[in-house]
Amino acid sequence: MAVMEVRNDSPGWLTLWLEPLGEDRWLKPDETFRVQSDYQGDDLAFSVTFWVDDDDRSAGIENMAIWIENGDFYAEVVDRAGNLIECGHQRPAEVNRRWQATAEEARKRGAGRQGGA
Repeated sequence: MAVMEVRNDSPGWLTLWLEPLGEDRWLKPDETFRVQSDYQGDDLAFSVTFWVDDDDRSAGIENMAIWIENGDFYAEVVDRAGNLIECGHQRPAEVNRRWQATAEEARKRGAGRQGGA
């Protein structure tokens, strides 16, 4: 089993993106999650990318993505006690509202284009 431990050392939120699925989990300061894969080969199981988004950073949010390079894309994310951490875990309500509003706007634009075709 391949395991990668992720600890949030920042004073704000750390958004952990599990890719290529696009799943998000939110870590509070000093919180630790583990990403676990069934992969047992010799090649790289995970890779990590980190990026800076000025709007997120000003809101106290850092972002990192763990890419599943080998093994099942449906890797598990657990806390230190071994409890499963699902997509959207601890996502702030304001972020949820913003993402839902953006999705609704996109849906309306798409429906408008289909209706006019």
